[in-house]
Amino acid sequence: MAAEPGSSDREAVLDELRRLRTRMPQLTGALAAGVDGLVVAHDCPGVDPEGLAALTAAELGVAVRVSDATGKGELRELLVRGDDGYVATYAAGRSAVLTLLAEDRVNVGRLHLEGRRAAARIGEVVDAAEAAAKALRPARAPATRTRTTRTPRTSTTTDARTATDS
Repeated sequence: MAAEPGSSDREAVLDELRRLRTRMPQLTGALAAGVDGLVVAHDCPGVDPEGLAALTAAELGVAVRVSDATGKGELRELLVRGDDGYVATYAAGRSAVLTLLAEDRVNVGRLHLEGRRAAARIGEVVDAAEAAAKALRPARAPATRTRTTRTPRTSTTTDARTATDS
C-alpha cells in the first residue's frame, strides 16, 4: 500500500474486522493488509499478523498471475481449504486485501457473502485514506535543468617543460 491509513482509519478497519467476527463465530481470525504485505489491522489471536500479511501478499501475487494467465480477469477472491479449516482472501479496494481464517464447519456461502461485504467496506476506508494522504503530499515540481557555461582552462605557466621533454 502506498500510504498507510491513519489511526482513525485503522480503528475503522479494526471495528469492521471485529463486527465480522461477531457475525460469524466460526471465524478464528481476520486480517486487513496492503497488497504489499504490510498489516493494516488484525484480529487474529494465536497467529503472527505480520507473517500472515506477508504470506497473503505472496499468495496474492501467484493468484493474480493465474487469473491473468487463464483470462479470468482481475482477481477478486481466493479460497484455500485445509484439513482444519479455510483461509479466504478477498480484494479490498485498489490496494488492500482481507484475509479470513475459518473453522472447517463454516458455511462457505456465508463466508463469501460476509467476506465480500466486509472487503468492500474496508476497501472504501483504505482507498479514501490513501487518496487523502496523496492529496496532502506536496506536488513535486519537475526538476528544471539549468545550463552553466564552462570557462576554458588556462595555464598559468607558459612553455613549462619537464626533464623528459628535452
